[in-house]
Amino acid sequence: MEDSSNSNSRGFLNTSGVSDRNTEFSPLERVTPRSKPLSVFGSSAHKSSEEDSLGIDDPFVRSLEWGDVSLRQWLDKPERCVDVFECLHVFRQIVEIVNVAHSQGIVVHNVRPSCFVMSSFNHVSFIESASCSDSGSADSLEDGPVSHKKREDAGSYNNILERQVEKLEEEKKQPFPMKHVLAMETSWYTSPEEEFGSTSTCASDVYRLGVLLFELFCPVPSREDKSRTMSSLRHRVLPPQILLKCPKEASFCLWLLHPEPSCRPSMSDLLQSEFMTEPRDNLEEREAAIELRDKIEEQESLLEFLLMIQQRKQESAYRLRDTVSLLSSDIEQVAKRQLVLKQKGSSYSDLGFLEEPSTLLASRKRFRQVIPPEETDDEESQGRSTFLESSRLMRNFKKLETVYFLTRRRQLKAAASGKSLTRHSPLSSENGRGSEKSSVSNSAAPKDLSQNDSRQGGWIDPFLEGLCKYLSFSKLRVKADLKQGDLLNSSNLVCSLAFDRDGEFFATAGVNKKIKIFECDSIVNNNQDIHYPVVELASRSKLSSVCWNSYIKSQIASSNFEGVVQIWDVGRSQLVTEMKEHKKRVWSINISSADPTLLASGSDDGTGASIGTIKTKANVCCVQFPSDSGRSLAFGSADHKVYYYDLRNPKIPLSTMVGHGKTVSYVKFVDSSTLVSSSTDNTLKLWDLSMSASGVNETPLHSFAGHTNLKNFVGLSVSDGYIATGSETNEVFVYHKAFPMPVMSYMFSNTDSTSGLEVDDASQFISSICWRGLSSTLVAANSNGNIKILEMVA
Repeated sequence: MEDSSNSNSRGFLNTSGVSDRNTEFSPLERVTPRSKPLSVFGSSAHKSSEEDSLGIDDPFVRSLEWGDVSLRQWLDKPERCVDVFECLHVFRQIVEIVNVAHSQGIVVHNVRPSCFVMSSFNHVSFIESASCSDSGSADSLEDGPVSHKKREDAGSYNNILERQVEKLEEEKKQPFPMKHVLAMETSWYTSPEEEFGSTSTCASDVYRLGVLLFELFCPVPSREDKSRTMSSLRHRVLPPQILLKCPKEASFCLWLLHPEPSCRPSMSDLLQSEFMTEPRDNLEEREAAIELRDKIEEQESLLEFLLMIQQRKQESAYRLRDTVSLLSSDIEQVAKRQLVLKQKGSSYSDLGFLEEPSTLLASRKRFRQVIPPEETDDEESQGRSTFLESSRLMRNFKKLETVYFLTRRRQLKAAASGKSLTRHSPLSSENGRGSEKSSVSNSAAPKDLSQNDSRQGGWIDPFLEGLCKYLSFSKLRVKADLKQGDLLNSSNLVCSLAFDRDGEFFATAGVNKKIKIFECDSIVNNNQDIHYPVVELASRSKLSSVCWNSYIKSQIASSNFEGVVQIWDVGRSQLVTEMKEHKKRVWSINISSADPTLLASGSDDGTGASIGTIKTKANVCCVQFPSDSGRSLAFGSADHKVYYYDLRNPKIPLSTMVGHGKTVSYVKFVDSSTLVSSSTDNTLKLWDLSMSASGVNETPLHSFAGHTNLKNFVGLSVSDGYIATGSETNEVFVYHKAFPMPVMSYMFSNTDSTSGLEVDDASQFISSICWRGLSSTLVAANSNGNIKILEMVA
């Protein structure tokens, strides 16, 4: 008979209203993962290990993972309200499942809520699970009582299920602990004759249907009430509320719960009863209404989705329209300026003071011809195509576009608030450094342009200046290699480089405990085997930083790893004074250009300055005065922040710049209101001090990325808007303040500074870098002691 039940189980489940989620699989395949077909009411063989039953192959657990819910959990939901049609719909499906089994001569046994699952559409499915087999698997009428062996196997699986459900309870905090309910459920759904040891029959299944009907129409709020109510039900005592609210259902329930099996209805009588047949039409109408409502909701969801897409696309279209309008306005402004300049150029050409426009255009660096253009008679078209053929420009076109729109957005915002953009713009040269080299300077702006045009086109000069400087140079060329044979020192790491006020001499300092002074032009012009310093100063400790006095040419300051700051007279090769205020290593020193009597130092002890002390909670790694004032000081810290102080009020910072993810290793002023910071988070950040009115600035103007810097101090130097930094890939990178991508880079070769031979050392990195005043020349050193003088070229 077990084989027959197996063969018919597929058809049996098809009538159970199994969820249609997996319509391509048969219901049996959905509820059981085993390859061998099994009886839908019980398994012919259980898994041998407890671990297998705890896996995802358990159909009960898997059905919950699919989004189905156990009928037991659904019945015991605290917020469940009795919906007559819904309860009858669920009850009808279970009656049909049991009827099919009885028509095949099978007693179900497990007509209990824990053996059924419900989908989100209230489709009820009978699950073949060990959780439903504590009273044995479904047996034929001829098989008689369930064997003792099956009961033992079922009991062990019940224990496993209880542990599974217990885990679910801990997560969901249900008021009805499933472990307790499952233990009680068996006794609730045991018929009177089974209690006296009689064989389970079809009438026993009918009794269980009566108990299930009672649970459907009589929700109980607490576990104690549940136990008390179900105990009373054994004696056919129903709560007053169900007798008053659902008299018809209560009467039908008592019929099914008759203590005499012969007095209970058969399945055919049950299906043909008025209770089951009367609401059928209403149920079908309700199901049709629910289905219609679901379709309407689906259409509403689709409509809402399409409307959302339409709204977003319209917003994108509005933004695109505004962008095109802005571009059209800017093109008109630039064309107007170009026309005025051409008219002026024509008048100067007539007097012989200016070259022809075509000759001038061809000589401009920014229109450098990378690919020979096709011959054309249109000079303007030729210039434009040459401009766009710049591979570097096209490679970074998207970033340049982003910077353009960022600049315009700031200009429009400043115009709306009545502020001037050019005063604090990072693209303009407030201190005049860039005016001599800029292709288009502020002084070159035509005076006959209207005031309104000047206000609307205020972004043009700084943006064009940055663009021209970005395109003016393309690479770094080695002007000279500094060859020094320091055979007595195994480590030649250069920690600091600095040029004097005139750019004539530069100093090197590092772990070899020496300050070496070299004459720059002598090294560039004389190709010698070994270059000797003009002055060499010896220190007691490893040196971390050097800085020249901008007023007294021969004076230089140094700091070391013991926390001592020293002032030297280079002309006499003598130590002038020592300051031992710091208790730990001093990382950085800086002498003010505006007030050369002021020197600031930053240390691991979290302090800076000497005539006054600024105490911080974290190590100070770098200090810097602005070029035009001795009253302000900026420093970077190990707490990932940059601080800007007014030294007249050192208790609180004027501005705190937050944005780096790791230690800030360097800060340098680009101009009086803009500074750049370097961090071991792989970035440089450009900050506008005028945007820090609230005291905290979390929005840098730019984040420069392209170099690698994760753990070492790699150097930072600024000149005329160009920002040079090192990289842990042994490269020098140069950025311009206007754009976040590198302008150029140069790779050091991995050579030994003493022997000059190539070495296989991937750990080498650039350790220090310094510009030679306002020129296009810089000096860079790496961790192996190699020093090169580099120059930017077109």
